[in-house]
Amino acid sequence: MTISRVGVGNANASPTSALLLHILQDISGRIATICFAHRIGTALEPECKTYRLAADVFNDIAMILDCLSPGVPAGPARVAVLSTAGVLRALCGVAGGSSKASLSAHFAKWGNLAELNAKDSSQETVISLFGMLVGSVVISHITSFSTTWLILLILLALHLSMNYAAVRAVQMTSLNRQRANIVFSTLFDSDRNLSLDLHPELDTTPSLSKTKSEWTVLTPAQVSKHERIFHRDGALQWTQHSTHTTQPLGSAQIGVSMSTFLGSVSGTSFPRTLPLQRLAAVFADESYILFLVPLTSGGNVKWHASILLKRGCTVEHQLKAWAHALLAARVLVRITTGFSVDAVLAVVERTLGLLNADARFERYLTELGGVGWDVDIAALETRAGRRIEL
Repeated sequence: MTISRVGVGNANASPTSALLLHILQDISGRIATICFAHRIGTALEPECKTYRLAADVFNDIAMILDCLSPGVPAGPARVAVLSTAGVLRALCGVAGGSSKASLSAHFAKWGNLAELNAKDSSQETVISLFGMLVGSVVISHITSFSTTWLILLILLALHLSMNYAAVRAVQMTSLNRQRANIVFSTLFDSDRNLSLDLHPELDTTPSLSKTKSEWTVLTPAQVSKHERIFHRDGALQWTQHSTHTTQPLGSAQIGVSMSTFLGSVSGTSFPRTLPLQRLAAVFADESYILFLVPLTSGGNVKWHASILLKRGCTVEHQLKAWAHALLAARVLVRITTGFSVDAVLAVVERTLGLLNADARFERYLTELGGVGWDVDIAALETRAGRRIEL
């Protein structure tokens, strides 16, 4: 049995040691698979582009650790390196396989998922054969240690850059958190009859737009140019389409539990209890309940939105809840003083009135569906969500 193949690197080591090391790597990988799938299983489909590229990063780091293992002193250090490589390879399998399934479903426009997977497997086989042929030629001309590592790092960088370009080129049609931020902030900015200068003390009733010709409705192709592959989960961001600038407004959680919703005011200047009866009255005709609390960091005030979803909440209601949180955070960021429960409730109620007036939000969804967005796919929840019943 070749001991060095499993990373022991000691000619005097017993086959039992090599077997135990292999078992340890296998156990580490299986535990990582279970934990990783449990933790981010819900997010794999909404954030398939992120995890597809992350799988390549995990795999390449595992490959580097495998190559480094012979130089690590035998013992716990080498076991840790090899176990880490096994864990990363397991994470690659979960993230890569799941995100690939979602991307395959996206590309199977005519329901030909089996055909697409078969052709993809054939393509991977051809690329692997070509890679082995090229590798056989290249390896015969590389003899020095430094040249080997240089070629390895160059090939890995090329691999990641090409996969990054490929993922960036994908135009998803579902509205996850990042794409919803981009689409709705552009829509709100372009709707001239939607007043964003609301103040809690002002009693304004904005006029309603009867035409949609002035609305800027971004297509999936346009949004893909604004997307970041790796971004902060749950961020509320306002994107200026004309200048390609992004303003962070805070964060949001959708589908939270009641305990999380009630605990969102901890550490703020707000009272410990929220006016649930007033909130229930404001959202009596909605399938969600929204409230925002201020978060002060470095002198800047950002807002955290907590969204309760009622039983029977549909995808349309989830999109409305996220758009409402984005619009309310945008208004609240412009208010520098008067952070009180009453002030926040006033903004939440007024922004809800703007979305409901003349069925504005329903008209938004109609326009989004007309340019290619699939507003029937639930892609906002990245963790297992809760539902409440009043």
